[in-house]
Amino acid sequence: MALKIVVLAKQVPDTRNVGKDAMTAEGTVNRAALPAIFNPEDLNALEQALRLKEQHPGSTVGILTMGPPRAGEIIRQGLYRGADTGWLLTDRLFAGADTLATSYALATAIQKIGDVDIVIGGRQAIDGDTAQVGPQVAQKLGLNQVTYAEEIQKIENNVATIRRVIDGGVEMVEAPLPVVVTVNGSAAPCRPCNAKLVMKYKYATCPLERQAPPTAPEGASNVTGSVVSPTGDERGALYAARPYLTLNQWSVADVDGDPEQCGLSGSPTKVKAVKNIVFQAKESKTLTASDTDIEGMIKELLDEKIIG
Repeated sequence: MALKIVVLAKQVPDTRNVGKDAMTAEGTVNRAALPAIFNPEDLNALEQALRLKEQHPGSTVGILTMGPPRAGEIIRQGLYRGADTGWLLTDRLFAGADTLATSYALATAIQKIGDVDIVIGGRQAIDGDTAQVGPQVAQKLGLNQVTYAEEIQKIENNVATIRRVIDGGVEMVEAPLPVVVTVNGSAAPCRPCNAKLVMKYKYATCPLERQAPPTAPEGASNVTGSVVSPTGDERGALYAARPYLTLNQWSVADVDGDPEQCGLSGSPTKVKAVKNIVFQAKESKTLTASDTDIEGMIKELLDEKIIG
């Protein structure tokens, strides 16, 4: 059976290289100070989607992401690896969204896409680590969900067989379609970009991206060499001749969303304070595995109200 698969993906700041300017005074991530990357576990999710596409001829894989126009790079990275299409949710009304508002926006977009058999996303994004968006999308759409997946082994008779991680081991579960699946970082890594697909999609952009000076796509230089972007009339002719180079770009209105449930207005999560903590060598302690040391550590944590 042919499947309609949507992969939830996010462009995130590379929090593995955090510096002193990583946070703003308002308690939000200073994205300008960190390089933007494809969220690692979303790449694991993409690989599961591409494997299903190979197992089921005629299936399609689409990348759904939300962010500023530059987040179109996430869709291109998906196309380079074998995805068929993508949708970028970009609107000032989406800005500042917490997990509740993000899941609302993604759910309305999935409803607009329609007839989706399986939604696959990473367990969590490295800039939030909440693992809430996937389950919230499932709840808003009224769909079955499987979390902490390591492998979608097969889909037969509209039932997905999935291996998932649990405390102390793994378990096999079956879930009828349509279903939302969130994938762990321990799942198979995503395949590299395909050189032919990079050449085909390297100029793919959403309309708002074209208002900024064009740049060589991420990863293109080591696959195709130097990239010279078309300009002016050349660009217009290129996009007219190749409609697949225009990425889908949707606003709140395009997905029939409620502005009050999007972005900051739809986000009950508020950051009270942000503190930079630098550990000094004198603050470190070395503990043994003895009962006395462990009891002392727990008592200290309770006294400091760190736990309990």
